[in-house]
Amino acid sequence: MLRKTVKAMGCMLCAGMLLLGAIQATAATIKVGAILAVSGPASFLGGPELRSLEMLVERVNAEGLAGDHTIELIVKDSGGSSEKAVSFAKQLIEEERVFAIIGPSTSGETFKIKKLCNTNETILISCASAELIVNPVAPFVFKTAPSDSLAARKIFMTMEEMGIKNVAVLTGNTGFGKAGKQQITAIAPEYGINIVESEVYDKKATDLSAIVAKIKANGEVEAVINWSIVPAQSIIAKNIRQIDWDVPLFQSHGFASIKYVKAAGAAAEGIIFPASRLIVAEYLPDGERKNFLMGYINAYQKRYDEEVSTFGGHSYDAMMILADAIATAGSNTLEVRKAIENTTGYFGTAGEFNFSPTDHSGLSIDAFTMVTVKDGTFVPFTLKQ
Repeated sequence: MLRKTVKAMGCMLCAGMLLLGAIQATAATIKVGAILAVSGPASFLGGPELRSLEMLVERVNAEGLAGDHTIELIVKDSGGSSEKAVSFAKQLIEEERVFAIIGPSTSGETFKIKKLCNTNETILISCASAELIVNPVAPFVFKTAPSDSLAARKIFMTMEEMGIKNVAVLTGNTGFGKAGKQQITAIAPEYGINIVESEVYDKKATDLSAIVAKIKANGEVEAVINWSIVPAQSIIAKNIRQIDWDVPLFQSHGFASIKYVKAAGAAAEGIIFPASRLIVAEYLPDGERKNFLMGYINAYQKRYDEEVSTFGGHSYDAMMILADAIATAGSNTLEVRKAIENTTGYFGTAGEFNFSPTDHSGLSIDAFTMVTVKDGTFVPFTLKQ
């Protein structure tokens, strides 16, 4: 009712007025911040996220998808730095007084700002995947990337089918890598998987041949899992193939950008990883979901002349979920937060979202399918390949 009253009075009431402790935006404009790694080692994530957001905000405003509100997007490029993410979050909350923040791109950055956002009752919809972002639940913190625990389970399920028991685990020294390693280590025993080698490498590494040589020397290793979001994903693949080691290489869902494939070249062939169906949408059966995904893909590729990645999809989902909640609940932060928490049956690029008071991720293991690289492109993985 307040939103309609503000509009009727010609927006005479101040946009900064508080109602039950929630920040009120004017009926005309709602400020949404975005903290994304547009530059730096995680730019394969942040770049598509920014482009998807810019494209979608235009549509949201043109089609009135946020009700009678207009979204003003305020973007901050963190470069993947946790320190910058914290500084930008403070600036967006205290100076810009944003209604919500989308991002950051990485788990490490999100860990650093989630408490700040929750304490200030600023809605945060992260584009990162670590389950620890939303477990335990913080009232104002959500995420749209499928959880790393689900990705680990999908990999182990595939290994079971392949008869793989003993693996080497390599992880980057980032928040994403650390969180992923925790999930892999905790879940592996459930699937009868033994971790016989475990190594952590620097995210800035440009040559990982020494680590590769070390794990190859262990004759028990039947497959390698590399968990990273930095360019080292491509370096690992190259170093493995350079020594003619024909071992199955599993990457995390952080590999879901064709740019990593291009960086690895021929060494990327046969890499197996979990990802949303977005990057293999053309192989899906005809229907509403395929049409939705292909619509996003075609719009993105026509505008930016580059292939989509699942990362751009995460920011797209975040904005759509936020806009729909604003259209439903108006400009009251508490009511919008509640609307997001009650969002169910929403199909986004990552899958079907079903949030609840105890689940601020909203996705199940069905969000993932297994993908491989064939002839330099992504295709669904099957054991017959």
